Amino acid sequence: DVQLVESGGGSVQAGGSLRLSCAVAGYAHGDYSMGWFRQAPGKGREWVSSVYTGGGSTSYADSVKGRFTISQDNAKNTLYLQMDSLKPEDTAVYYCVADAKAVVPWDWFGGYSSRGQGTQVTVS
Repeated sequence: DVQLVESGGGSVQAGGSLRLSCAVAGYAHGDYSMGWFRQAPGKGREWVSSVYTGGGSTSYADSVKGRFTISQDNAKNTLYLQMDSLKPEDTAVYYCVADAKAVVPWDWFGGYSSRGQGTQVTVS
């Protein structure tokens, strides 16, 4: 079974930075899609960013473009989300997702078969 474990959440003041990590275990060798979604209290789930390892293409939601950066360390089987210039509206539980195929469109939550438990990010 594929397991995704997020870490790196916490509380930060507006304008600050955090880096989320997602450790991946259980994937067979090959290309896959990985990404981040978030859900704020009382709001629906929102896609944040994704990367496809077959080529390294990335995509971002307009709300985070220019502030967040998604990356991966294949040697460590870890996905990262560097979040800079954080705003109070970035407050949410952030979830790591993955699937062993190119998920189209990027923001289709149901296309990702593996999901982590989430990590809380609070910006005040």
